[in-house]
Amino acid sequence: MKEFTYSEARQQLATLLDRARRDGAVRIRRRDGQVFVLAPELRRGSPLDVPGIALDLRRNEIVALVREGRRAPFRARRSTKRRARQ
Repeated sequence: MKEFTYSEARQQLATLLDRARRDGAVRIRRRDGQVFVLAPELRRGSPLDVPGIALDLRRNEIVALVREGRRAPFRARRSTKRRARQ
C-alpha cells in the first residue's frame, strides 16, 4: 500500500484518490506519526438497481407483452410432449 505524507496528500489529492481506487487503499502519514488509511467506499444496494429505460409504452402494451411471453413457453412444451408420445 502506497504511503503519502500529509503535504503530498494535500497537493496531489486527485492522484491519491485515483490510486486508492486502483489499489484499494492508501496511507497518509502526518508529521506527528499518526497514520490514516484512505479507501474507496463499497457500493451498497442491490445489483438489480439499474436505471430505467424510456420505452414510451402504455400500460396495456406492457400487459399484452407479458401475457404473450407467458403463453409462448407453454405452447412449446405442449408440442414437445405430443412429439414424445407419438
